[in-house]
Amino acid sequence: MPRKKHNAEQIISILRQVEVEQAKGRSVEEICREVQITSFTYYRWRKMYGGLKMDQAKKLKDLERENAQLKKVVADLVLDKAILKELARGNF
Repeated sequence: MPRKKHNAEQIISILRQVEVEQAKGRSVEEICREVQITSFTYYRWRKMYGGLKMDQAKKLKDLERENAQLKKVVADLVLDKAILKELARGNF
């Protein structure tokens, strides 16, 4: 079965739906089956997106994307620095 890729807005709406159904007295496993996710996925999402609103989730994703780009830049710069150090020693 192919994996579904949910965006942050869909995840938050599913979490809210589960909370509402849970308040009505239904079990988490039963609700998760209904929304077609595993209970493990629900608890992982709840840990990540628990108290977030839609705009906060979008901002979080943007910051994560920017952080990944910055990590790549730093890795490239560290590699360049190591190459320059090696050339400066004359061990090429």
